[in-house]
Amino acid sequence: MSIYIASDPITGLPPSAPGMRIGLFGGSFNPPHEGHRLVSRQVMRRLHLDQIWWLVSPGNPLKDNSGLAPLEKRMAAARDLVTLPGVHITGFEAAFGFRYTFDTLSHLRARLGDRRLVWIMGADNLASFHDWEHWRDIAALLPMAVYVRPGNTRKATASPAATTLARYRIDETDAALLPDLEAPAWVFLNGIMCGLSSTALRAATTNS
Repeated sequence: MSIYIASDPITGLPPSAPGMRIGLFGGSFNPPHEGHRLVSRQVMRRLHLDQIWWLVSPGNPLKDNSGLAPLEKRMAAARDLVTLPGVHITGFEAAFGFRYTFDTLSHLRARLGDRRLVWIMGADNLASFHDWEHWRDIAALLPMAVYVRPGNTRKATASPAATTLARYRIDETDAALLPDLEAPAWVFLNGIMCGLSSTALRAATTNS
């Protein structure tokens, strides 16, 4: 039985053990907010996950990172915000120089293949998923849980990626089965929504 234990509070991976059902929730978290916590709480409950890892990114290659706060600051803010049992914060991507989700998930899949990993994203990300590097390969690596975001349901579910992957979508009443399925497999989860966004929060801070 192998148990991976983090050695560094910033770039180490959280403790885990074989068989655990772990959700991977990536993003810049610039800043983290209640919407991120809401998604974590809802997805953890509906997929019956043991843990969710917030993968705090060094930077999104599809966005302007000039206003990106330092990794340590974003991680500290995330840890102050999240007190949910089983939710862990890690900036491990920075230690490996990962900038693309495919590289991150490939690494974790190879290293933690005996865990049941699920990729988590908001519906706004599904809407633009076809612009991501190696997006088809990402879908083939891990099952994916997509959580509804205000104003994004129609755009997300009609997006090029959603259309391409339509035959692999499971009904949300079967969401708890997702961690046990082989990729590609995904579910669209409707539920409670939060209108906050990191972009709006940054703008409010700048204009205040």
